[in-house]
Amino acid sequence: MFLEHFPMESRQYGWIEVICGSMFSGKTEELIRRLKRVEFANQQVLLFKPKIDNRYADAAVVSHKGSSLDAIVVDSAKEALARWKNERVVAFDEAQFFDQEIISVCTQFAKKGARVIVAGLDMDYLGKPFGPMPELLCIAEYVTKVHAICVSCGNLAYISHRTVSGSEQVMVGAIEKYQPLCRGCYNKIAH
Repeated sequence: MFLEHFPMESRQYGWIEVICGSMFSGKTEELIRRLKRVEFANQQVLLFKPKIDNRYADAAVVSHKGSSLDAIVVDSAKEALARWKNERVVAFDEAQFFDQEIISVCTQFAKKGARVIVAGLDMDYLGKPFGPMPELLCIAEYVTKVHAICVSCGNLAYISHRTVSGSEQVMVGAIEKYQPLCRGCYNKIAH
């Protein structure tokens, strides 16, 4: 369960939070919720998204439900370091699309005292760990795994099942290309 209050918020060092799960589980919605609370408290926020994610808006992070926040589009996580002006909170959406460098970048922000919030898919459409997410999960102080509902049976979803052909790991899309399935329903159609 997500901790609503972080017990070490007043310490001088920052920390890393990761929000993960399948598509349609509410990862971006949860990221936006946390950032809106921070903004309400008048804390400065930097929100980044990878250039590849242009599904709903070019310069905003947008959830499948339509919630949004303005974001800075970057080609790499390293670009975020140059944009930082001592903001207390730094966030990344769709972290699975960044390269391994995001791990070092998040660590550097935390060492500088920032609260770092990262949201991303923990697994790809085949159920394999996705991009830098496994390492981010390992180095995070706080991890929240959210779940979609299986569109076939109503159980908690396990995977983002791709419904269109293509074998590349990265295929940006939404409901037109993916559906959340539980392990049982996925195993019935995948094998």
